[in-house]
Amino acid sequence: MERLSGLDASFLYLESRSQLMHVSGLLELDPGTVEGGYRFEDLRSELARRITAMPAFRRKLHDSVANLDHPVWVEDESFDIEAHVHRIAVPAPGGEQELADLCAHIAGQALDRSKPLWEMWVIEGLADGRIAIMMRMHHAGVDGVTGAGLMAQLCSLTPEPPALDPSMVDKSTGGAPLLALAADGAKNVLLRPLSLVSLLPRTVPVPVRWWTRSRRGAAMPAPFSAPRTSLNSSITGHRAIAFASVPLADVKKIKDHFGVKVNDVVLAACSGAMREFLHDRGELPEQPLVAMIPVSVHEAEIGATLTEGTNKVTGMFTRMTTDIDTPVARLEAIRERVATSKEHHGELDDNLLRSWAQFAPASIMQLGARLYGDNNLPELHPVIYNLVISNVPGPDIPLYFLGARIHSMYPLGPVFHGAGLNVTVFSQEGTLNIGVIACKKQVPDPWPIVRAFERDMAALVAAVDAAGTEEG
Repeated sequence: MERLSGLDASFLYLESRSQLMHVSGLLELDPGTVEGGYRFEDLRSELARRITAMPAFRRKLHDSVANLDHPVWVEDESFDIEAHVHRIAVPAPGGEQELADLCAHIAGQALDRSKPLWEMWVIEGLADGRIAIMMRMHHAGVDGVTGAGLMAQLCSLTPEPPALDPSMVDKSTGGAPLLALAADGAKNVLLRPLSLVSLLPRTVPVPVRWWTRSRRGAAMPAPFSAPRTSLNSSITGHRAIAFASVPLADVKKIKDHFGVKVNDVVLAACSGAMREFLHDRGELPEQPLVAMIPVSVHEAEIGATLTEGTNKVTGMFTRMTTDIDTPVARLEAIRERVATSKEHHGELDDNLLRSWAQFAPASIMQLGARLYGDNNLPELHPVIYNLVISNVPGPDIPLYFLGARIHSMYPLGPVFHGAGLNVTVFSQEGTLNIGVIACKKQVPDPWPIVRAFERDMAALVAAVDAAGTEEG
């Protein structure tokens, strides 16, 4: 029995039919490397074999009216691989548009909470002979780091099936006895006041220091300070997806020439893409957009009263450079804005969000989500931030997923009421992959965003080359 932390559980409490709290990954694979040739049944059998040594794929939620605390994970003693791995074909002609549309439809379906909270769709019929994998896992069970770790366990450096760790095989944990569940939950609730005593002194100074930093222009943007756009309203359960890749060598060329970081290049290109996208829709605000950037805190130590949990993440706000009209100027400005946000964020307690989440009651969070999400009145729907942007570093070596060579990987995060767009970039074997997922009501067609991202990146490369020519 492993109890969810408050932050883990909050992804359950905030979930609704429109606000789905799973993370996804789209993989394009070359089936020609599979030993003995690709067959769906063999791929599913190999996955089932590996899962015997991966308990995280076999656990499901358990709760009881006697439990006063957050739910727990228990072993699914009736686990059935066929309930989680599905086979489907992309419609003809099997191009990237058809693949994206199919994945968007899958992404708009809720996961079944009576089973382990993940599923895999094996997608055949692509025009280039590849197969694709759409993997979905609930955010209650994974964050960026743990999700990448689980995917890494399904990958290998060669096509051959790896040996399993015998210490992890068949380590069934069984169910959760009612008495133990109730007693542990009651104990945690009784200890909460001790957590509050230590939490309040860590929290009270935060707004004062934030205001002081703001006065001297050294603060990251505060929540609710973002401009309103059509991206920032209540969402539906329908999704739209687009994806693309750019050479990682181009990103590093830009980084080295301008003396910035890879993340600065990504945020500058995202700023250019969002500026073009909103300008074409006639709604580019004068004030720069505010992005929320997830930050891992896996290295942070936790206190005795904080449940370990799976999600160890917080968020950093930063102003984008959508208010600047040239690519190079956007990049130079984003460097300063991100540096300010990082310095300010580094001053904050890594565990503050996780600590407060321990107090999150399901009923209050669900009511708050409904009140915030189920209205379309601007005055009742303040904008916390405009969109989520994640930059996830990946492997720079060839990898094989269940024996098939990975051609590309596109992580896709959740979207929220008030921020219906999520952009994730992932570096992998010499490419930078960008995945965009959005509420279809707000962004019916996200392909212009990824195409604008490609154009902005190309413009920065052209600026580097032009500077080199002048120096020569």
